[in-house]
Amino acid sequence: MSAEGMRSQDDPLHPQVRPPDDESERGQDGQRLHHAEGASKPVRAPAVREAQPRGAKIRGNKPIDQAEAAERFIAAPLHQAAHDARLWDVRKKRDAATQAIPEWEELRELASQIKTHTLANLDAYLEQFEAAAKANGVHVHWAADGAEHNRIVHGILLDHGAKTLIKSKSMLTEECGFRHYMAANGIDIIETDLGERIQQLDEEEPSHVVMPAVHKTRIDVAEVFARTLGTDPTNDDAHYLAESQRVTTRPLILQADAGMTGCNFAIAETGTVVTCTNEGNADLSGNVPKLQIHSIGIEKLIPRIEHLGVFIRVLARSALGSTITQYTSHFRAPRKGTEMHMVLVDNGRSARLGMEEFWTSLKCIRCGACMNTCPVYRRSGGLSYGATYSGPIGLIIDPTFNKRKYSTLPFSSTMNGSCTNVCPVKINIHEQIFAWRKVLAEEHQIPLLKQGMMKAAGAVLSRPAAYRAAIGAADSALKALPRFAVYNPVNTWGKKREMPEAPKQSFHAWYKQNRMKDGAK
Repeated sequence: MSAEGMRSQDDPLHPQVRPPDDESERGQDGQRLHHAEGASKPVRAPAVREAQPRGAKIRGNKPIDQAEAAERFIAAPLHQAAHDARLWDVRKKRDAATQAIPEWEELRELASQIKTHTLANLDAYLEQFEAAAKANGVHVHWAADGAEHNRIVHGILLDHGAKTLIKSKSMLTEECGFRHYMAANGIDIIETDLGERIQQLDEEEPSHVVMPAVHKTRIDVAEVFARTLGTDPTNDDAHYLAESQRVTTRPLILQADAGMTGCNFAIAETGTVVTCTNEGNADLSGNVPKLQIHSIGIEKLIPRIEHLGVFIRVLARSALGSTITQYTSHFRAPRKGTEMHMVLVDNGRSARLGMEEFWTSLKCIRCGACMNTCPVYRRSGGLSYGATYSGPIGLIIDPTFNKRKYSTLPFSSTMNGSCTNVCPVKINIHEQIFAWRKVLAEEHQIPLLKQGMMKAAGAVLSRPAAYRAAIGAADSALKALPRFAVYNPVNTWGKKREMPEAPKQSFHAWYKQNRMKDGAK
């Protein structure tokens, strides 16, 4: 009898994946590992079960109501607290990992400059990449948008009689609606990334570019797996859940007709696609089936292989606080007896490259650091944004796809600038958020009430005397008005918080009294 068959019903875990008493990963010396995932302490949810909040309601081309979806997420205290704690934990590990190398700021600057140079010469590097890939024996395709990407891949699968495809995590394919398109055309897609697989089984989109199911608790995952995989609904042990998914998915991987990966970096010099994962799922997707497909956003190019080291060093530290990802895989040419295709996808990137204020968003390497530090994202969940890209980077990318639908997102920010401070390629994210607010206001893509409020605020803020008078009136009102007049639906600042106590004296009045000679202006 095999080892699998010898396991008892009471102890379904293989000995190699049975957790130690404290559930922390340990090295050969018995000490706890200090990479991001190994050093993370489990977020223990109380025994009380709480329904997982769902994402924003999509209503065709109507503006996303992120505030409404965020309010539902905040109203689920177990999920909101666990989400906030998990992401802030990753942010702290990012800080520790970056502060451990003295050249961190130099790496950021170098990464930014490489991206700037590449985007300024993107046409030449794309042609160089295509020529190198073809010389390696790769079939290269060009897709103007997501729909064409899906048709190209579908055509490749039809040519080979492929009915099943395994794929590693790819935000580009999410952006293209790839999985839904293939399902409608009779192609079975199996996500090999654990987080993506959880989301696929629960029929949800990923909520984070690195950790797709970070908004879920272990209880949520146990319920999803019980419903879809037949696991024990009362067992929310992470090791049991992970191995249960592995056991059910591995046969599908081994039997798949085709495999697909995304792309972290595409090297123009060699025609190579590089993927970075912590589960090895890109290696399975790119090596097990004989038919291999790689989807590549055209902004993922870097000029030479010597530049890759810069990005590998900043990516893992920014994403998870790790010094390096567990697997950094290079796909350059098809193995003997296999066929490799690479699809270069534009999908609005060329148009964005021509936007004077917003083109640098194309530098993004999808590390998620801006999400992990953002107080709005941490407390509202990624699905509340109703878009493929959420958090600060989503606020500046999403409107380039559809200004009307995503017109509310740039206002879902405190403008604290932390996103810009942690960006490994130095994108001025908070400045672009503000720039989008101006564009959307000028193009009347925001509600009339908000337009009126902003116009009135602008009139007051542009006149010092009017501003000081308004401040004085507001302070007096806060002291005198009854509570219902201050805390009502019109005053959004009064929701979920107490208004600050009005100071006895404004700074201008204090300065005039104490610092200006003879009260002169």
